[in-house]
Amino acid sequence: MASGKYGLLTCRNVSFHALHRKIPPHNVCLQRPAEIQSLRTAANSAADSQHNEKYCMEIVRSRDYDGFVCSLLLPEEARRSSLALRALNVELAQVKDSVSQKTIGLMRMQFWKTAIGEIYRDEPPMQPVSTELWKAVREHYLTKRWLLRIIEEREKDLDDRAYRNLQELEAYSENTQSSLLYLLLECLGVKDVHADHAASHIGKANGIVTCLRATPYHSSRRKVYLPMDICMLHGASQEDFIRGSREKNVRDVVYDIASQAHVHLQHARSFSKDVPVAATPAFLQTVVLEDYLQRVRKVDFDVFHPSLQNRNPLLPIQLYLRSWKRSY
Repeated sequence: MASGKYGLLTCRNVSFHALHRKIPPHNVCLQRPAEIQSLRTAANSAADSQHNEKYCMEIVRSRDYDGFVCSLLLPEEARRSSLALRALNVELAQVKDSVSQKTIGLMRMQFWKTAIGEIYRDEPPMQPVSTELWKAVREHYLTKRWLLRIIEEREKDLDDRAYRNLQELEAYSENTQSSLLYLLLECLGVKDVHADHAASHIGKANGIVTCLRATPYHSSRRKVYLPMDICMLHGASQEDFIRGSREKNVRDVVYDIASQAHVHLQHARSFSKDVPVAATPAFLQTVVLEDYLQRVRKVDFDVFHPSLQNRNPLLPIQLYLRSWKRSY
């Protein structure tokens, strides 16, 4: 009896001392590794998120500096999503120049088409741009059609040929640059027919100006993508552009193409009073387009003039002022 009694007391004493020393119960001890693992998972997830955001930011900054500055001037709730969209645009744009065979380019485009499908199933590929896009889609309910249209148009562009006419260049610009603007409007929470019309014209102007700006680079690689109908109208051959000719017929081609970009900008601004103020941050790219069109006019539409290859150091300030005025 004594031993049983003392044994019971001993058990109680152990339990008392355990409580007195604040030794946690056994079930808490078993949960501790799980809690630590949960904290580690959360920390890793946060680190991955920061890495993905930084990746998109860096690729846009290095490959699309103007778009990078425009994204930084967006409202905070749309900034990260804008960088994700522009990062996708950069990834798609550089496929054409980075592959030696069209088949490889088609494979990369297929990857992105598959990735978009997985993003909308909440199963994004473990890739920085895909993950950031998934977050943007979930946050702003982005329209899948615009994303696929950009990819499909870039895929068709892998044929690596000049545009047959200006209308073909405008169609390409609508499907790529305008679609990007439609998505940016969704990031800003804007659903308005007048804003969409402005986005359509600004996107076309952007595509045309991009084609002009890239002409010296493409010509150095013996490639010319300028509309063939305008080149034929002025008697300018592809070889003229490849050797960097500054003759009047070449400058006349540039004048006609630049004029069409200017017309689209005018159309976009013709109904600016009807466009919601909330939409104007998406249209900051107009400052960049204006800057190039003014500079190419000053050099008499000589697209190969060295000054056009230099970035305007005042452009970030001009973009900031335009964003402050909330106009385009």
